[in-house]
Amino acid sequence: MNWEQLLSLKRFGDTNKRLRKEQNETRLGFEVDYDRIIFSSAFRSLQDKTQVIPLSKTDFVHTRLTHSLEVSVVGRSLGRLAGQKILEKHPQLEKTHAYKMNDFGAIVAAAALAHDIGNPPFGHSGEKAIGEYFSHGHGKRFKDELSPKEYQDLIKFEGNANGFKILTQNKPGISGGLRLSYATLGAFIKYPKESLPHKPSQNIADKKFGFFQTEKEIFEEVAGELGLIKTGKDGDISYYRHPLAFLVEAADDICYTIIDFEDGINLGLIDEDYALEYLIKLVKDNINTGKYNSLTNTADRLSYLRALAINTLITEAVETFLKNEDAILSGSFHQGLLDKSKYEAQIDDIIKISIEKIYQSEEVISKEIAGYKMLSHLLDTYTEALLPLKAEEYSNFNKLVLKSVPNLAYLQEENSVYRRLLEICSHTASLTDGFTVASFEKYKGIKL
Repeated sequence: MNWEQLLSLKRFGDTNKRLRKEQNETRLGFEVDYDRIIFSSAFRSLQDKTQVIPLSKTDFVHTRLTHSLEVSVVGRSLGRLAGQKILEKHPQLEKTHAYKMNDFGAIVAAAALAHDIGNPPFGHSGEKAIGEYFSHGHGKRFKDELSPKEYQDLIKFEGNANGFKILTQNKPGISGGLRLSYATLGAFIKYPKESLPHKPSQNIADKKFGFFQTEKEIFEEVAGELGLIKTGKDGDISYYRHPLAFLVEAADDICYTIIDFEDGINLGLIDEDYALEYLIKLVKDNINTGKYNSLTNTADRLSYLRALAINTLITEAVETFLKNEDAILSGSFHQGLLDKSKYEAQIDDIIKISIEKIYQSEEVISKEIAGYKMLSHLLDTYTEALLPLKAEEYSNFNKLVLKSVPNLAYLQEENSVYRRLLEICSHTASLTDGFTVASFEKYKGIKL
């Protein structure tokens, strides 16, 4: 892979090539990507989606929106630091094409801002609820009407693939979704493959999948324009990652490792003194003990350690990226940047505590159980409205349901069972935690 292609400014529908040296410096194409994401309704819905605690009653806990904003800030720093060194190593990028250090930061920041845009309500349990509806629930009745890849898209419903769908989907009057630059789309795709074959390997990009069958053509167009290296065989679609996807992933890893841990402390789920000790272990090489000891308030100490920990991991992630740049460009680097961290043991300790004390806390589990049942009921309601059993006619209730959900009503003219089901899943995933509860109560007739 080469940086000239990887930094493509092309957007869906372009007929002429966009050149960096012809860009208006007051509003660059990569910065436009950020603006389009932040003004989208899909991004706004993240303000009421779970990051740590579903439907939290406190005003401190991070939502998917605040988490995404923080990941984008960290991603911008990662991109700029890496971009500065890349331009020094490949001077033609600046001299011939006019790329700047900030371009790398803008691409990573925009992709990082969107990294959770396709995630369903109630966190990762929401993904499982949608998938298991089709593998073990009433949705299993559609299996024989779908191809193996279409069925896999549903039973392993993936927030990353749904995010790519949101960013690129053609709708009546809207071609190319948000029409982001292909460089930003490439950096967004952490798993550049389709759902089958499912063969987890040592390559981190094989862990999940990055697009549904409905978006495979636009995905291949993006991959071809960027010059990604194809790895799929026998007609299967799979590629090596865009190099900047490693930085987007690192930004997310840094934030959820440190900031989810901080949320756990502020919620009282993790003992403060115990937690501070673990953070100190992570930053022991960079801590200013005089400054730290002068802080008498626990919240101030925590804030200082959090900032230092994030900065420490940013610096090291960039060093790892640059050290392995050639391997990354050739497609022979298969780990996350933090997987090669010298602080791996400390990171693992923090994540282990977060899993035990936060993600598996009684409050989280009880709300995830409720969310699971609510999402399953909504999927039942929507599938019965759009795809009733052949012996049935559309009931009046089904007609009322479709009137209440214009996003699905237009699908009555769609002949493909797969497309109807996928749109139902995507619509359900678009709901906020609070609106999921309200919709469940409405369709069950419990609350007006």
